Amino acid sequence: MRNYNVAIIGTGAVGNTILKLLEERNFPINNLKLLATKRSAGKEMMFRGEKIIIEETQPSSFDEVDIAFFAGGKASTEFAHDAVKRGAVVIDNSSAFRLDPDVPLVVPEVNPDAVEKHKGIISNPNCSTIQMVVALKPIHDAAVIKRVVVSTYQAVSGAGSQAVEELTNQTEAILQGKEYTENVFPHQIAFNLLPHIDIFLENGYSKEEMKMVNETKKIMGDDNIEVTATAVRVPVYIGHAEAINIETEKKITAEEARTILSQAPGIIVEDDLSTNLYPLPIRCADRDEVFVGRIREDNTVDNGLNMWVVADNLRKGAATNAVQIAELLIEKKLI
Repeated sequence: MRNYNVAIIGTGAVGNTILKLLEERNFPINNLKLLATKRSAGKEMMFRGEKIIIEETQPSSFDEVDIAFFAGGKASTEFAHDAVKRGAVVIDNSSAFRLDPDVPLVVPEVNPDAVEKHKGIISNPNCSTIQMVVALKPIHDAAVIKRVVVSTYQAVSGAGSQAVEELTNQTEAILQGKEYTENVFPHQIAFNLLPHIDIFLENGYSKEEMKMVNETKKIMGDDNIEVTATAVRVPVYIGHAEAINIETEKKITAEEARTILSQAPGIIVEDDLSTNLYPLPIRCADRDEVFVGRIREDNTVDNGLNMWVVADNLRKGAATNAVQIAELLIEKKLI
């Protein structure tokens, strides 16, 4: 098997997780570059027992690079096209290209063939969208989904390392009776819930909620699926959870749904109420699968289902999906 020259752009939580996954999954690497801002340049990170010095990102950084993982942020709009011009395939974790009609938006368990249409850039979907469509696709194939109502309960790590630190600092301060500050979030996040992720739009939805609406239609390849979302930040470190209500064209029972989902790629069904078994963020942390449970029929409509979906937002919700896209490119001999 050929080995590839790989670059990771961004050394935050997602970039670090991509680095970890490339080692875990024994990705075929010839040469690895770690690229970041000038502020991070010169620092060292470990990969396969060797120290790699982080370099400042420049257009020339992408010379001879085969695969460039952009881990989010402004670097995508600044350097993604430079990387493509120099021969790299870009797998981008930012929102910059997700709704561009010329850029595939890919979840390998859902729409793997979309990678074949890439023109140099492949977009990684939003974390909350990824885990939802992995769970929706098998149901859609079996019964055709008409409508989705989703409420998310999203971990603070989705907002970055400073958000994680803020939750820790606030929790410690409150427990010790000390004063605390709010810097990352507009309100206290410790012991609290915030129905506010990203900016609010004119239609009253947040940008995060509309990402789920628009990205789901594109990934599933069906503009007829109606999606409405409420996105909530919760004081959990890792693991996004979602309560999903689905209405289908064809009747599907809860038992049929369990069987379908248990046979689908990338899904683990945890659904045994007699033993209190259902997906939990603390159990999905550091896992690559999407966990589904609390599968039950909606008793208010003829063809409705409810389910509870949980996944590690840094892995399957970001880094794992990106690495899987790269593996798919290799498998399909597209690089």
